[in-house]
Amino acid sequence: MEQESGPVVLPHPGPIIEARFVRRYKRFLVDAQGPNGPITAHANNTGSMLGLLRPGATIGLSTSDNPKRRLPYTLEMTRVPDFAGDFWVGVNTLTPNRLLRRAVAARAIPELAGYDAARPEPPFADGRLDFLLTGPAGRCFVECKNVTMVEDDAAMFPDAATERGRKHLVELTRLAREGRDKAAIFYCVQRPDGHCFAPAAVIDPQYAELLTEAAAAGVLILPYRAAVSAAGVELGECLPLARW
Repeated sequence: MEQESGPVVLPHPGPIIEARFVRRYKRFLVDAQGPNGPITAHANNTGSMLGLLRPGATIGLSTSDNPKRRLPYTLEMTRVPDFAGDFWVGVNTLTPNRLLRRAVAARAIPELAGYDAARPEPPFADGRLDFLLTGPAGRCFVECKNVTMVEDDAAMFPDAATERGRKHLVELTRLAREGRDKAAIFYCVQRPDGHCFAPAAVIDPQYAELLTEAAAAGVLILPYRAAVSAAGVELGECLPLARW
């Protein structure tokens, strides 16, 4: 199976407007100052988003024309200052799933090139994983995670303790050990800095231990960079794993 040429670019769900962040509250709500006045937007990221949402920060909101939506705006990204210039960090936790599905269809991830179809949300005993991939290579269960944190030049996950994430690792490890199917975890690093990937052991040491066990069992660890802009999110290179 040959890899298709050309970049894999995921457009945002709607046109992007820039606003100034005011506050985040009730986990899923963000107040901002938009071009024409105050805005309340939906935020689907339940992580801490450490250091990303500071009062006055520039954020990018996608706009929806769906009349059934109570809030037409969704938080997609936030602008982070850097000595080499500001850059966008993508915070929409649905982006990794959407990007992976597009990348699999385009055969753009070499480690998953033997699969050409992605069925969402296959169940397991204690919940659901994100995808079951099928193709000439057989079957592969995949979980997707969004990465927004960088420390000491390493992209890290999670940014808050995650019981759900630990359950996913346990299930992927079980699948890999059974040997009938493949298992993988796709970390979508939605920021340009950080040149390797590691679990955030300081934040969730048990998650780091479980990721070590998963890798030893044969779970594919796939941390891929994603370039975020007002035009969309483009799949980039696979990052090396740091020692942890």
